[in-house]
Amino acid sequence: MRSEVADFLNTDLQFIKGVGPVLAARFADVLGGRRVLDFLLHKPAYVQNRDLTESVAGVNAGDTITIPLLIKSHKAPGKAAPWLKRARAMRVMCADKMGNPVVIQFFNSKYLDYWMNKLPVGQWRMISGKIEAGNPPVINHPEFIESMDTANKIPTAQAIYPSGEGLTQKVFASVRDQIFNKLNSLLGEYDDETLREFFDALQHVHFAKTSDDLLPNNTYIAKLAYCELLAHQSAIAISRRARTTQKNKKAKRIKKYDYLDKFWNTLPYSLTGAQQRVVDEIFKDMDSDIPMMRLVQGDVGSGKTIVALIAALKMAESGGQTALLAPTDTLAQQHFAKIKPMCEKLGIVVDVLTGRDKGAGRREKLTSIRSGRTKIVIGTHALFSEDVEYKDLGLVIVDEQHRFGVNQRESLRAKGNSVDLLALSATPIPRTLSMTMYGDMDISIINEKPAGRLPIRTTKLPIAKTNDLILRIKQQIDSGAKVFWICPLVQDENGIGTAAAIARHEMLKQIFPTAGLVHGQMPKDARDKVMAEFADNNSDMSLLVATTVIEVGIDVPRASIIVIENAEQFGLAALHQLRGRVGRGKIQSYCVLLYGLNISPDGLKRLDVLCETDDGFVIAEQDLMMRGVGELLGTRQSGWIQYHFADWREHRDLFKLAARVACDNPVTSWTRDLMNIFNCGENISA
Repeated sequence: MRSEVADFLNTDLQFIKGVGPVLAARFADVLGGRRVLDFLLHKPAYVQNRDLTESVAGVNAGDTITIPLLIKSHKAPGKAAPWLKRARAMRVMCADKMGNPVVIQFFNSKYLDYWMNKLPVGQWRMISGKIEAGNPPVINHPEFIESMDTANKIPTAQAIYPSGEGLTQKVFASVRDQIFNKLNSLLGEYDDETLREFFDALQHVHFAKTSDDLLPNNTYIAKLAYCELLAHQSAIAISRRARTTQKNKKAKRIKKYDYLDKFWNTLPYSLTGAQQRVVDEIFKDMDSDIPMMRLVQGDVGSGKTIVALIAALKMAESGGQTALLAPTDTLAQQHFAKIKPMCEKLGIVVDVLTGRDKGAGRREKLTSIRSGRTKIVIGTHALFSEDVEYKDLGLVIVDEQHRFGVNQRESLRAKGNSVDLLALSATPIPRTLSMTMYGDMDISIINEKPAGRLPIRTTKLPIAKTNDLILRIKQQIDSGAKVFWICPLVQDENGIGTAAAIARHEMLKQIFPTAGLVHGQMPKDARDKVMAEFADNNSDMSLLVATTVIEVGIDVPRASIIVIENAEQFGLAALHQLRGRVGRGKIQSYCVLLYGLNISPDGLKRLDVLCETDDGFVIAEQDLMMRGVGELLGTRQSGWIQYHFADWREHRDLFKLAARVACDNPVTSWTRDLMNIFNCGENISA
């Protein structure tokens, strides 16, 4: 890409006429950046048609129209009563060409003189805005007011951008026009036809004539989607190829200890066939001279942790160290509690390191890690802090991979030389989607549950049957069961009727006096204390009211019932994760999905899917088809790609084509340009 084009694409928006530093900061909030390029990748949401009409007769309330109006009079607002939330409106009385009355209203008294000058009595003005019901009909704050001589400034089709505070559509249009005027001059005599076609497609999208021009099957959207996918798949292909280069190859490790033989003799159960298959794949990678990059996908309760421990023991047999990265303190402590007793029998030192560790205790742990005495260290982001040094870090295990970005996992791998990476994901993803999201990784799937686990029986109930449900739960608790009760909100501050944990806890405490409560607004220590008490088999706490803070990171084998209130407000993946909090022992477990009165057909369909299957991969496929990749992945899953133009449901063939082209062909200057344009260089491992 020519330097002048690249320089312009990286220009800060504050240097575009009419923007400045304040608006540039607001653009950054909306676009995710403040460069010209960030603006170009911000696709309009729809096109607002502003059809010209001569009369309001026959126009429906809610329609947006462009109409010539004769200004008849100004009616200044009266003094507002103290109890009114906003000032009375300034009313401009008008008439269309047929003599039909129309009222234009403004509510901001600060600009009354401006509007009066803009709409002089006795003059015709071209007005464009939304018609509201009334007698006469009303246009509140029209988007466009032009004299008859400048009426052509009002667009007949206006691209409407997703916006934010302080950014009007006129600002977007002005910035867009200036950007493309400059781009067209820079590309005027450009001999790179491919790049010109790319920017031509962008221009067609930003100057869309109808909303259909913004649909995934539009020629220009599909072209941009393919370019975006090719950029990401090329970055992934480079990452994969880089692992095989001589400088990244790892030295062969020599076995010094027999930890695994001892472990197999102490393990009280056999691995499932799927677990053993995945272990074999991991061992093959670890014995190779190419650093391992493997993702293990397993459904809730499929036994990923034991597979990860076996990999860590193999690393320990050569004297190497393993770092297990967990997204939360709670999950790190849970892994530590499970793994430490098994390793103590083998004489392996295991430690846990989180942000809570301070002072002498932290220094002692760091010394043990630095000396190589600690063979397995479990923790949160603290594991890649600057003061953490490893003697021989050979394996990094990333649990809940979707919670971590590429840079975070690479920061931890950088603590050693040619480190093996094993990522775990408890959020099943359709395999073809996995290949595009994690194309630089080999993928293993654990698709069996440990022997003796019974399928969770899932039912849906209307909220009106809550009292009957509580009576049945009381019977189960009297028989020794433990119960989760999940609410979507901490408290219903806006009075919208959604189940709130605090209010539900107060109600249930009248029946279950020892009921506990956890939610994200509680101090972490207090929350962990309640969770630990609920997990303790000897405690009297048999019911725990919670928000989704328990989605991962709590393992209570005695918990056999989970109630999810207002279940229609959760996505399928979240519901499946929540359901996985029960059914972790050998007793029959149940999941009850309570739904509200205003549940939509799509909401009922989601609950039916949960009732029909407990296969996480089937559920993920359904979730993908119902909601699309963006919502399926969610904002929390920061390690995954957020696309600008590509749509998984509509562009599946393009995903496959881009992956094949990137894999089979060398990187060209064009694909390098695309990687820079779509900012996917951070996916490239050194």
